[in-house]
Amino acid sequence: MTTQRIGFIGIGMMGHGMAKNLLAKGFPLTFKANRNRSNLDDLLSAGAKEAQSNADCARASDIVFICVTGSPQVEEIVYGKDGLLSAARPGLIVVDTSTAEPASSAKIRADLAAQGVKLIDAPLARTPREAEEGRLNTMVGAELEDFKALEPVLKAFCENIFHVGPPGHGHVLKLVNNMMAMSFAASIAEAFAVGAKAGLDLNKLYDVVSVGGVNCGIFQMMSTKMLKEGDLTGMKFGIANGQKDLRYFTHLAEMQPVTTLMAEAAHQSFVLANNLGFGDKMIPSLFEAQEKAGNLKIVPR
Repeated sequence: MTTQRIGFIGIGMMGHGMAKNLLAKGFPLTFKANRNRSNLDDLLSAGAKEAQSNADCARASDIVFICVTGSPQVEEIVYGKDGLLSAARPGLIVVDTSTAEPASSAKIRADLAAQGVKLIDAPLARTPREAEEGRLNTMVGAELEDFKALEPVLKAFCENIFHVGPPGHGHVLKLVNNMMAMSFAASIAEAFAVGAKAGLDLNKLYDVVSVGGVNCGIFQMMSTKMLKEGDLTGMKFGIANGQKDLRYFTHLAEMQPVTTLMAEAAHQSFVLANNLGFGDKMIPSLFEAQEKAGNLKIVPR
């Protein structure tokens, strides 16, 4: 069987590892760098080719992966100058691995389908480290036949691959997953803030929670390195991105319609942290936002 030619748009923190592993598994790869050009040399030395536009990337590929922040960036890649739509042809497959707004993805899917192009949503879980190791998780929204055809390619950079339903369901599931994660993180930051203000030894709080039913991966990522080292990078996901994902989730809920009081509250916690200047920091800096808002001390310094 002829090896499928892969296009890749968005060689950032996650995209670099994905592209590297696709090359390592023998897939011919053409990339269009997004904003970050600091990590391209190893891809080029491994045989990747660089396209001058998104359209050129599509013309050189059978499958084009998009790995960018969210829907505005995806829309620009598809509809913008020299975008994917201008190079659409029957049989081309576009795989959106971003965390995107389902309504936007539905419009893009329809517009690409009119040109014979299939859009598959395959948002990701885990971190840039697992991307480099080829151990990401992905939740795929696609027709079963299309999923089975794409699965061997996804195995190049994924450890766990879930077919979660028809087109669009990958993005919905990712937003639901991220809403829970962001809500946990915001609750943990608030809990530590109240405990600190009331005079608790936060290490004792950590010890008790760590052996009880409230313990979870988010709690450990948020608090372990923070308490031991004052390190606020244990959960490698940005506050601004978390705010964006919660906004997408609340929009989705409104369209159903479903009332989501917890998600709205978590969203405002992230808005506050962003407004206080922590948007570019990782999610454990929600502790810093609580310190600044409440004039208290959580993080050992």
